[in-house]
Amino acid sequence: MYCVYALFSKRFNRIYVGITNNLERRIKEHNKGKTRSTKFYKPWIVFYKEYCQTRKKARFRERFLKSGVGREFLKDKLHCVPVAQLDRASAF
Repeated sequence: MYCVYALFSKRFNRIYVGITNNLERRIKEHNKGKTRSTKFYKPWIVFYKEYCQTRKKARFRERFLKSGVGREFLKDKLHCVPVAQLDRASAF
């Protein structure tokens, strides 16, 4: 099973979308700076995730979330996240 996820960097007001088969490990990699595209924007918190049965379906969903309509969808989801949860990211 694959996970499509969206991360938010409160410090830089950035959203990152990716896929993985191990979400916990992947978040740690992002927050330790092991991913070139995200290392300068840490700390990251997961604010959205969904699971897909195959990598192909997860990749299709990831592409949608990276599109203009998908980004708007994620911004709407981000506005529903409690502020306290976003503040928690500052502890990393």
